[in-house]
Amino acid sequence: MQTFDVVVIGGGPSGATAANDLVLQGFSVALIDKAGRVKPCGGAVPPQAMVDFDLPDELLVARVGTARMVSPHRQKVDIPVGKGYVGMVDRGTFDEWLRERARSHGAERITGFFDHFSHDTDGRLLVHFAAGSSRSGVLETVKARMLIGADGALSAVARQAIPIAYAGGNRVTAYHEIVKSPAVETDDFKAHRADIYYDGRYSPDFYSWVFPHGDVTSIGTGTFQQGFDMRAAVARLRAETGLAECETIRREGAPIPLRPLKWWENGKDVSVCGDAAGVVAPASGEGIFYAMTCGRFTADAVAEAIRTGKSSKLRAARRRFLWEHGQVFKVLDVMQNFWYTTDNRRERFVSMCRDEDIQKLTFDAYMRKKLVRGKPLAHARIFFKNIGHLTGLAPVA
Repeated sequence: MQTFDVVVIGGGPSGATAANDLVLQGFSVALIDKAGRVKPCGGAVPPQAMVDFDLPDELLVARVGTARMVSPHRQKVDIPVGKGYVGMVDRGTFDEWLRERARSHGAERITGFFDHFSHDTDGRLLVHFAAGSSRSGVLETVKARMLIGADGALSAVARQAIPIAYAGGNRVTAYHEIVKSPAVETDDFKAHRADIYYDGRYSPDFYSWVFPHGDVTSIGTGTFQQGFDMRAAVARLRAETGLAECETIRREGAPIPLRPLKWWENGKDVSVCGDAAGVVAPASGEGIFYAMTCGRFTADAVAEAIRTGKSSKLRAARRRFLWEHGQVFKVLDVMQNFWYTTDNRRERFVSMCRDEDIQKLTFDAYMRKKLVRGKPLAHARIFFKNIGHLTGLAPVA
């Protein structure tokens, strides 16, 4: 039976980052991942991620310079990114590059499906998985000192290790269609513009999008509402934006968590990260940067727990993440719970975003991945404008 310091379940951005960081710190790591997995995702990667995680520019399939917000009454607000850009990646290529980087640095890649974990008579962790490309494969077992679950929003690791925390998840269901990008640009489609639709016809409580990825484009929507016909909503969006005739390459759907779990570890030898920990930003649905950051923090916490022999060190990952990004998540959660509830509020939300102060602070925060301190007067103006829209006193443009 093979023995590793750490076994990581899931090779998405969070799991692959955790595995890579751990092998670079001198630990033996097994990275167990499904074959041929591609997660539905808009694919946005901020410049900060390129710097923090040493990502090559070649992974970007497009650079978006403008975000367009579209309201229910077709009010359109173009928000320039400014001096930077929003990078777009193809998740199939991007995730595989991250996994291969971890392997090249010493992680052992294993194709398989996590089944469960247990402990031997000495208390050593045993990780059981179905080897190969099918869940019905023969179960194999490896030993480990620590287990990291980076296996998505419906994490089997989290369900077993921290069932109370997992049961309280707040998840939106996302669906998108990857199509061939139009050869000719129109007012409804630009190759370097990301379009976000706040419209109850496409999503009753979230948003819909058209995100260009070079040769292909992601057209999708998300909702908390069970029974909402997302395929019909995307078909309507495609028809109304002139994208109905574009060749459909594939269709994908998946749950996306929008609230960090209350616990990320079992107090002994298991931690979770990425979507399994619930680190997707509310309101925006942005996940790649936060997943990789969470993977790094989890790797550091696991490494410290192994070095010191103190399982309490595992708690540091969640504390560190919330210290750096928790306030942003709270602000976005409040924004989503208010502005995304009715078309009248969505109309006012888009109108409010015409304000240059709001645009600048929004993209400064996006680029730097934190709430930024703009000019005090700008914050004051934003506060009073926000109150005006909240009360309905401000006119809708």
